[in-house]
Formats: sequence, C-alpha cells, structure tokens
Amino acid sequence: MKTVSVRDLRYDFPKVERLLREGKDVQVTKRKKVIARLVPEPVKAPRTVPDFMAQLRKIYGNKVLKVSGAKLLAEERDRF
Repeated sequence: MKTVSVRDLRYDFPKVERLLREGKDVQVTKRKKVIARLVPEPVKAPRTVPDFMAQLRKIYGNKVLKVSGAKLLAEERDRF
C-alpha cells in the first residue's frame, strides 16, 4: 500500500491517479496520520455483443425471403 500526503493529493494528483490505475491502494496522510484510504475501482469485464445472426438463424432457419428488406424499403419510399 502506497502512502501520499494531502499535499501530494492536491498538487500532484496525476501521480496518485497512476497508482490507482495500477491497482494499488493509497493511504492519504495529514501530519503523518492516515486520514483516508483510496481503493481502485474493480475492473469490469467488457460487455459482449449478442450474436444477432445466430438468433436470426434460430428464428428463421435457412429460409430465404422472396423480397429483400432493401427492396421493400425502396418501394415504401417511392410510395410518397
């Protein structure tokens, strides 16, 4: 656990931030007495993107539609 003074926290925050990003706990002292403890936020796992194509295959199988979505959209736009 690293120790920094209130002065370091105030005037040299990038140093404290670097320690936290490295995953180290930081004790904040004032007049050589610990007044606070900073703990880094736990790293969250990245969110996964659902497999939309697998879901479509599950719903529709290998069925091929007679008219594509792009063609339907073009016809809808030509209507106005």
